[in-house]
Amino acid sequence: MSQPTTAGSGIAARGIVETEKLNHPKDKRPVEPGAAPPVVEDSGISRWIPALGVILLWIVVWSFTKGTNTLALPGREHTDLHQTFTDFNNTLLASRDTNPVMQSTNSISELLRNFFDWAQRMLVRPNLPRPVPEIGWLGIVALATWVGYAIASWRIALLVLASFLSFGVFGFWQDSLDLLIVTGMAVVITILVGLPLAVLAGTNVRANRVITVVLDFMQTMPTFVYLVPVVLFFGIGVGGAVVSTLIYAVPPIVRIAGFGIREVSTTTIEATDSAGQTYWQRLLKVQLPMARKTIIVGLNQTILAALSMATIASYINGPGLGKPVLNALVANDFGGSFVPGVLIVVMAVMLDRTTTAASERSERVARGGGGNVRLRRILLAVTGVAALVCVYLSRLELSLAQFPTSTLGSTVSDGADDVMGSIVDLIGGVTESFRNAISYGFLNPLQSLLAESPWWLSGLGILGLALVFGGVRALITTVVCLAGIWYLDLWHDAMLTLTMVLVGTVLVMVLALVFGVWMARNRWIDLGIRPLLDAGQTIPPFVYLIPVLALFGSSRFTAIVAGVVYAAPAAIKLVADGVKGVSPTTIEAGRSTGQTTWQEITKVQLPMAKGSLVLATNQGLLYVLAMVVIGGLVGAQALGYDVVLGISRSEEWGKGAAGGLTIVLLGVMLDRITRAAAEVRRDDGPGTRRAFNVRLPIGPPGR
Repeated sequence: MSQPTTAGSGIAARGIVETEKLNHPKDKRPVEPGAAPPVVEDSGISRWIPALGVILLWIVVWSFTKGTNTLALPGREHTDLHQTFTDFNNTLLASRDTNPVMQSTNSISELLRNFFDWAQRMLVRPNLPRPVPEIGWLGIVALATWVGYAIASWRIALLVLASFLSFGVFGFWQDSLDLLIVTGMAVVITILVGLPLAVLAGTNVRANRVITVVLDFMQTMPTFVYLVPVVLFFGIGVGGAVVSTLIYAVPPIVRIAGFGIREVSTTTIEATDSAGQTYWQRLLKVQLPMARKTIIVGLNQTILAALSMATIASYINGPGLGKPVLNALVANDFGGSFVPGVLIVVMAVMLDRTTTAASERSERVARGGGGNVRLRRILLAVTGVAALVCVYLSRLELSLAQFPTSTLGSTVSDGADDVMGSIVDLIGGVTESFRNAISYGFLNPLQSLLAESPWWLSGLGILGLALVFGGVRALITTVVCLAGIWYLDLWHDAMLTLTMVLVGTVLVMVLALVFGVWMARNRWIDLGIRPLLDAGQTIPPFVYLIPVLALFGSSRFTAIVAGVVYAAPAAIKLVADGVKGVSPTTIEAGRSTGQTTWQEITKVQLPMAKGSLVLATNQGLLYVLAMVVIGGLVGAQALGYDVVLGISRSEEWGKGAAGGLTIVLLGVMLDRITRAAAEVRRDDGPGTRRAFNVRLPIGPPGR
């Protein structure tokens, strides 16, 4: 999982497929000079033969043993192991005032809380004896707009202006600024921690290997799981929200900035070394400046990850827009969640576009293309003075300090409720039919096979499939992960979660194949759909639950559909890029033999893009897993519910911790199986050998 992402697209992953032309000893056919290489059919389908054999054998044994030894725990029952975890939690909580570790985490949490309170007094919340913030809303909007112009352009300044005004006009000024404060605190600390690690990873091969293993583990873990240990050590509220956010936001900047530093031309480094420069001179004057654009891309991804996690942290009383969204989701109030949900998206787009534009501008300036520098400096000075005047005025007038009360948000919420009610009335029958078709035709049979098989049968079946698709390396990892899942006493819940993830991934790949191939074969479709996919990858995952919950109600199917919507953009883009990367010469050779469009897609383009398809499956699995876990908030049950229960009820913390660890093991197992499958080297036929050299992207995000 080492490929950096592109700015402005949330997580835009690409698989890299390298094709080697080798002389095959069995290929005796003459080839005319300049002729296109022969088109051959993909032989990779052979792996499905033993896979089907494993599944059929599994079904036969299941038919005689189903319902026995499933290791299911009825209701809220927990085991001795879960109670041991709970006792450990209680012991640590009881020693907050004496345990050095707990004292340290308490101090950090208190420091973060104090800084947040100071920022609130400065920007948001009236505080006695002074009944207004130190800087009122007019001053904040003016300063933010000026910063947007200073680091990017006037277009970004207008975007920032409109975004900040929307926070107040729709009645969520304080919640919006609270979310920005938490995100900003986490990003600043992330930069202070992440950049040194990125430099170490970019300049030291051995350190990079160790750091990469840790980052892979962190990015395989679904976002919601981060809350379990954070609550134990840092408590709920601002401290826990900031810490969980910064932990989740560290990997993108470390990975991407480290990649940028490593990619600096060795020729350039050798040329400057010959002049006798020191390590620090090489780093500060060559490597960091030349990796500037990539580092800002890493900052972009870090900011989006921080915003996503800060929103999810509302479940542990983290301040911000996530709170009204969560409250409305619990009450199944679509209108109440719609406005704050949209504002979260507005904030994400604003931050994404601003950092992306800043990256592009820094690159132009570095190349000497910054435009009229003198005019820009004059405009910056004039607008800067105007911003300071606005700050001064906001300290004098109460109406310019506290954002005026607005009922527009309530009006929009009521309208959204009416619109969604009409939509549900209109297509409620269709959505119910779709849910029943998937549930009875696919979800329930698969759940019965996975969750109602004896635990040893499910384990053997999964091990057999891991060996078929991923080889010995994947088999070893799967053995370790399944042993851990069995030990944590949540085997049945793990199988229920795995069922939802597999069903969601199948639906994601159906969408990815349909839209990905369509985009790859039609330039205009690509131009029309890709911006929507970019926007979809910018939206924090928490927001996806809002419309899906309104359409499907509280159930496991809601979590599955939300996972599909969340995972589809990345998978579609992977498939589109992979199919688009197939050699035009190969395609023309197929057409010259009279192939139909369907034959061209199924026998040439998809087989040749197999690396991207496997990579899309990998990302689909992990994204759906992350969303299914969050779906525990809306009735998804299984492991997601175990984690929610453990966070919300102290006496069930042990079961929640076991659920979190089980989710991590499940994610690692799925990730390693699909990664191993993506790295398989195979023969395509006479004259051609293809090697799939796949760089897996940053995992789910949360983005």
